[in-house]
Amino acid sequence: MPSLAKGSSVSALDRMDLRILRLLQQDGRMNNAEIAKRVNTSPATCHRRTQRLFEEGYVRGVRAEIAPDKVERGSLVMVGVVLDRSTPESFGAFEAAVRKVPAVLDCHLVAGDFDYFLKIRVRDMADFNRLHSETLIALPGVRQTRTFFVMKEVIDNAPLAL
Repeated sequence: MPSLAKGSSVSALDRMDLRILRLLQQDGRMNNAEIAKRVNTSPATCHRRTQRLFEEGYVRGVRAEIAPDKVERGSLVMVGVVLDRSTPESFGAFEAAVRKVPAVLDCHLVAGDFDYFLKIRVRDMADFNRLHSETLIALPGVRQTRTFFVMKEVIDNAPLAL
């Protein structure tokens, strides 16, 4: 169960809610009638529950999963970033700037040898080289980067185990 802040109005999930969430993860285009049929409830009940899951923030959005190679973004690169200072101001400046870089799919503040890990999609190594030399190392506070070119995507964006 998710942890809830004191006074939160988010209700607990039951088995039907979890089944609806699993189905939406599998296929975000599944219509309400099909979901209702699969969870064995009426379309009206299913619609109310699904709306509640969206309203309470259990579902953040629904979007298409695009095949990267079909849109010339077939190379996946992971980049570890070390900042020159570990202050709230330097973290804030870096985070604000990295949000503006379209090639960055994910940015995570991490513990360990790096401050951040970036997941980046580019066309090829030359495309990444341009991005790195013109943009990444110029982000606020960047002292060092370590680049990892992904050779094979074994699991990518797997659904949550509910």
